[in-house]
Amino acid sequence: MAPSNVSNPLLGLSGFPGLETVHHWIGIPIFSAYLFAMLGNCTILYIIWTEPGLHQPMYYFLAMLATTDLGLCLATVPTVMGVLWFRLRGISKLACIAQLFIVHSFSFMESAVLFAMAIDRFLAICLPLRYAALVTPTKVARVGLGLLLRSTLFLLPPVPFMLRFPYCPGAVLSHSYCLHQDLIRLACTNTTFNSLYALSLILLTMGSDLLFILVSYSLILKTVLGMTSGDEGHRKALGTCVSHLCAVLVFYVPVLGLSIVHRFGQHASPLLHVVMGNIYMLLPPVMNPIIYSIKTKQISSRILRITSALNPFWKKRG
Repeated sequence: MAPSNVSNPLLGLSGFPGLETVHHWIGIPIFSAYLFAMLGNCTILYIIWTEPGLHQPMYYFLAMLATTDLGLCLATVPTVMGVLWFRLRGISKLACIAQLFIVHSFSFMESAVLFAMAIDRFLAICLPLRYAALVTPTKVARVGLGLLLRSTLFLLPPVPFMLRFPYCPGAVLSHSYCLHQDLIRLACTNTTFNSLYALSLILLTMGSDLLFILVSYSLILKTVLGMTSGDEGHRKALGTCVSHLCAVLVFYVPVLGLSIVHRFGQHASPLLHVVMGNIYMLLPPVMNPIIYSIKTKQISSRILRITSALNPFWKKRG
């Protein structure tokens, strides 16, 4: 949808370029992925909430991760499905800025939670005798609040600039939801501050989070290799980290891919932008519940009990 003027533009949202005639079919697997992600993360939260044995710091961090993934889904599903199923190809400037603020806040929060989970694993494996004193539910709550404030307050400075930017007529975003780098690309003015601030913020937050995660795991690996309890002890210690490492890869690989496409893929196919945007948004929320359900015995056993309890109900209904 082309905006009628520059001062109050209606920004365009992209579907799958060249595939507009089959958007309704493409929307089926995408909406199914959203439903699966929301159901999976709600299930993780329910199990942690109702299972007394999971009321431990490690699972509190997992609850934060599930909440973050759930927030990412809820923030983007209205515009994504609006484009694919209802041909709603426009969004107001204010709504777009609100959406990108929420999306980036949850993305930075996910990075921060993954960093906190790495520190938790480091303390549990490298300092096991002090772990209970160092990591308490109260301290976990304070850490969660601090991560939330970091993930939101640092995003505030660019917002006034985006509100004042004039956007070019006919401006169309690269995705079916709003991202900061994508939006400022459409501004008909100098966006140097926003570009530099965004790059600096990513390096200082996500970049430092990833660096500390790598340092934590190098120390964990050093500690595990120095153990004298035999191969079984090594496997048990490393086993507690496998789920987290998978979650780290599932989050940071799409982030890196989308960042490269945005900054260096100006001449790339528009379809690549859309595909990368959907992978970035859907892969972590879909995969994290699967990863933790498979690799965490307490969660997988509870899911089996739930499905077993539901089985007679569905048979009776049938």
